[in-house]
Amino acid sequence: MKIYITLILVITLLVIAFVFGSQNNQMITLNYIIARAELSVAAAVSLFTIIGFFLGIFFSLLWKFVRMVKPKPISNKG
Repeated sequence: MKIYITLILVITLLVIAFVFGSQNNQMITLNYIIARAELSVAAAVSLFTIIGFFLGIFFSLLWKFVRMVKPKPISNKG
């Protein structure tokens, strides 16, 4: 049940981000360290939403993997 609630929340946030981005069609300039790009607000919002989504999935899977591999302490009762 928890996975369904999480999935609905993620899809809702993605839809809100894309609706916000689609309503803003003006151009913005993104200055990187070594480059500069001119994108519409919709493209920038979409790009950074997707990057954030995949980074969140990556780090949550990495956290689960580290916790799975980490040895559990042995408790001595006696």
